[in-house]
Amino acid sequence: MMSLDSSTLYLVATLVAAMLGGMLLFFGRQEKIAALNWWGFAYLLGATSVALWTLAGAMLGEVLALAFNAVGFVACAMVWNAARVFHGRRPSWVGLFAGAVAWIVALATLPPDATTLRMTVGAGIVALYAALTAHELWSERRKSVQRSWPTVLVPLLHGFVLMLPILLGDLLHADHSNFNSSVWVGAFAVELVLYAVGTVFVIFMLVSERTVTAHKVAASCDPLTGMFNRRGFSEATARMIEREAKAGRPITVMIFDIDHFKSINDRFGHPAGDEILKLFANVISSTLRISDLSGRIGGEEFAAMLPCNLEEAMHAAERVRETFATCGIEVDEAPVVTTVSIGVAGGPAGTELDVLLAAADTALYQAKRSGRNRVEAAEEQPLSLEQGRRAIAGKTAPPKSAVVRGGVNLSAQNAR
Repeated sequence: MMSLDSSTLYLVATLVAAMLGGMLLFFGRQEKIAALNWWGFAYLLGATSVALWTLAGAMLGEVLALAFNAVGFVACAMVWNAARVFHGRRPSWVGLFAGAVAWIVALATLPPDATTLRMTVGAGIVALYAALTAHELWSERRKSVQRSWPTVLVPLLHGFVLMLPILLGDLLHADHSNFNSSVWVGAFAVELVLYAVGTVFVIFMLVSERTVTAHKVAASCDPLTGMFNRRGFSEATARMIEREAKAGRPITVMIFDIDHFKSINDRFGHPAGDEILKLFANVISSTLRISDLSGRIGGEEFAAMLPCNLEEAMHAAERVRETFATCGIEVDEAPVVTTVSIGVAGGPAGTELDVLLAAADTALYQAKRSGRNRVEAAEEQPLSLEQGRRAIAGKTAPPKSAVVRGGVNLSAQNAR
């Protein structure tokens, strides 16, 4: 049976790392992802370090060969910085060279025969960078713990394997110099290949997930205002309706329509109209609560869903109307009237979105007919899906229509 010596194994590891580094650089330039370039250069530097230590170590001498290992520590730091860059953080230039400097200082200060200490320092530096990489990935993906475990496990295992012979040597009181000719040398070479391949798998998993997320955001968000579009609003409100229905709480929908928006486009141009749309989106976002959902459902029409009763929603709608009316926008030193008409409709727990939107839309047209720049509530409270089914089945009589104006229930007053 043919056996491979350590030099052959490290040569294979070098070739695999170099090939993967070139592949990452290629995709990084193709997709214009800076983090892939960082990872690609890290692989190439790591391959260079292993090649110098394995192939040219005898010619360079022990001290110089060990000094060239500083290149490998820079490569480890680049892997950590690549994770930072991928998640939108700035690279740490101090951290990039800190490990290499610490290694060179250790070589200069430790006695020549301190093989154990040098091995401990080197393995510790690599393990520290692996832990920093794992922490960077964990911090960014802490909201999806079940899916993030491979991104954290791979660098942690790398650091653990490097530190394992040190720990075992300390526990067994073994001579660390014997590890140079033991099975650990071959194990390190195999682990380098597995780590290189595993890290690339993690990298492409992260890139793929980000691409999918970007497509989902593009499909559910309005590019002009950054709010939900109609599809995104429908999906988000469906989850809110289900959640509030389980708790038995009412929900309310608003529809906003910017008054005389076509005349704004005609007078000042479409760029000015776009600025008005973005302004109104900011007004909604800053005026409503963080628990409320809002979106642009088409043209100058916006919608919002609030987990509250009709009276509270009427007050919220009035705040939006007042805030937008007092913006005081000017285009080419000409004032722009910014007013909005709002229709509001509330319903019991479990009322479908389409039913609420239809009722709110009717109230909106009433606001338009009544002079604009006003808030109108739906005259009749819509039935929930469950109430409608029971009424159709004849099990219960449909509830009396509650005529609501200005947030006040008039049906109770009329019954007196």
